[in-house]
Amino acid sequence: MQHQTNIYGIRAVIEAINSGKTIDKVFVQKGLRSPVFSELEVLLRKHQISTAYVPLEKLNRLSKGNHQGIVAQIAPVDFHNLEDVVTNVFETGTTPLFLILDHLSDVRNLGAIIRTAECTGVNAIILPLKGGAPITADTVKTSAGAIFNIPICKVNHLKDAVYYLQASGVKVVAATEKASGTIYESDLTVPVALVMGAEDSGVSNAILKTADELTRLPMKGTIGSLNVSVACGAFLYEILRQRN
Repeated sequence: MQHQTNIYGIRAVIEAINSGKTIDKVFVQKGLRSPVFSELEVLLRKHQISTAYVPLEKLNRLSKGNHQGIVAQIAPVDFHNLEDVVTNVFETGTTPLFLILDHLSDVRNLGAIIRTAECTGVNAIILPLKGGAPITADTVKTSAGAIFNIPICKVNHLKDAVYYLQASGVKVVAATEKASGTIYESDLTVPVALVMGAEDSGVSNAILKTADELTRLPMKGTIGSLNVSVACGAFLYEILRQRN
């Protein structure tokens, strides 16, 4: 099983980007300044690579070597182009099912969701390029290897991805406790993109306003919410039940 690799050092990261490596995220020491770092910054912006400015202690935990203030995480999977994936799915003649994850932060939740998505026939998972959980070795492990069997797409703006899916004939359904109707009242036999929100804040308002339909799970307890991976499993299996 392929795991995430950390590389460190400014020149090493520059070479990795120029060679076409899939960089998931770059951690930069706060206050770092130098001509060669300026060269790296240009590449990070050009390739729209997610970047976090962190204290020295964070970098020291990520790397035991001379990191020079830079640590990059090479993703264990290659990311796919959304438009290509959507086209390919429709060409198969099956009813498409996509999963949009709106800035989840926990890598294990991400892995668990990927595992369930693969088991329920999701055609692709769509993630934001910036701000979401990175795909780490923990993600791979929690997914039980399912991550290698399902296309992962990273997009600059989830809202644009929603618009593209809608224009392609896909109904975008957002899971939110703000919905009046439950998932059992929704028609999920048509092409669907299910949106699951972040652990703390749920689906963003921008996506809620853009989605074709809002839906929720019925709740009987006093807590009022489920872990996002558990909730996602419930939604996906209702889609599978309706289609079968």
